[in-house]
Amino acid sequence: MSTQVVVVGSGYAGAGAVKAFEDEIDAGEAELTWVSEHDYHLVLHEVHRVIRDPSIESKVTVPVEEIKSPATEFVQGRVTDVDVDDRTIETDDGTSLEYDYLLLAIGSTTAFFGIDGLKEHAHQLKGLEDAHEIHREVREAAAEATQSDPAQVLVGGAGLSGIQTAGEIAEYREKHRAPIDVSLIEGLDEVFPGNDPEVQGALRKRLENADVEILTGDFISKADDESVYLGGGEDEDPEELSYDVLIWTGGITGQPELEGVDVETDDRSNRVVAESDFTTSDDRVFAIGDTALVSQGGDDVAPPTAQAAWQAAEVAGENLARAARGAPLKTWRHEDKGTVISVGDSAVAHDVTGIPINTFGGPAAKMLKKAIASRWIGKISSPGRAVSAFGDM
Repeated sequence: MSTQVVVVGSGYAGAGAVKAFEDEIDAGEAELTWVSEHDYHLVLHEVHRVIRDPSIESKVTVPVEEIKSPATEFVQGRVTDVDVDDRTIETDDGTSLEYDYLLLAIGSTTAFFGIDGLKEHAHQLKGLEDAHEIHREVREAAAEATQSDPAQVLVGGAGLSGIQTAGEIAEYREKHRAPIDVSLIEGLDEVFPGNDPEVQGALRKRLENADVEILTGDFISKADDESVYLGGGEDEDPEELSYDVLIWTGGITGQPELEGVDVETDDRSNRVVAESDFTTSDDRVFAIGDTALVSQGGDDVAPPTAQAAWQAAEVAGENLARAARGAPLKTWRHEDKGTVISVGDSAVAHDVTGIPINTFGGPAAKMLKKAIASRWIGKISSPGRAVSAFGDM
């Protein structure tokens, strides 16, 4: 029997690795099984668009049948167990699959950092269903509000996802003339924390132009079904902010399925520890994308971004083929090619490879944002689908 390779996950890392493996492997060398709970790939860095307009769902999803080759078997299901001794995985419907080499690319889940009540009361934005649910809640809250008593939408976390979510809700408000106040909360002192002050300033300007209130410098300390509480301590009471819709985008952690997998994981984040060739503490298990902390030398690890997952997937897919044929594995280093972030219908680009201007917005940044998403869709699917999606990105 030929070597059995299994890839779990249909995000950027999983879909990209499947394509790269198929391009590298020769007929008869190995058989590939692709496992995912969804029968589509989600263009996750554009899923916030669905909050404003659910009808574009088809533009940010790509059916797996358009991505994989006919020779690749697809199994739909959520992996519930990985037995590295028997080299088997099991899905939620009881399906059991054997593997010789396994790639874990199951993404991440939202980290709530133990904040009292936050997980119970806040929406996440980790999938298509989340975006639809946020849209429904925002629409219903606006319908019950008035211009003198607007609906309060709070977005916690002013990283890339939080900024884009707040911007999209502000565009929804503009499009529908809806009575909504949007606030973006960040515990650190600036939006897009840890980045160049120039891009932070450009993003703040566009958020303010979109009439998004920015609250920085106090962390959410507690949430209940009506309010969040900022700051507070022994000497001061927390500030209370009431809300109608609460969204949390403040961090990531490993999927709960990883807790039972006998590979080394980071104690703090529950993400799999992987070398720069994507191997783990088990020589038959590889890990990539948000699932893993992929070594970049020393204490550095690859960032949990779509860009890093795209780049890594090409090498990971090739390494699976190399492992199947007993060839040496390649190592990978992330190359930061810049950042492009949307704020509703505007965008900011920063430190983009090949462009001499460090930070810019306007039509050029907006077109670049569209082009990046469309290029990825075209890469895993077809030019026609990429062209069709371009206008909605």
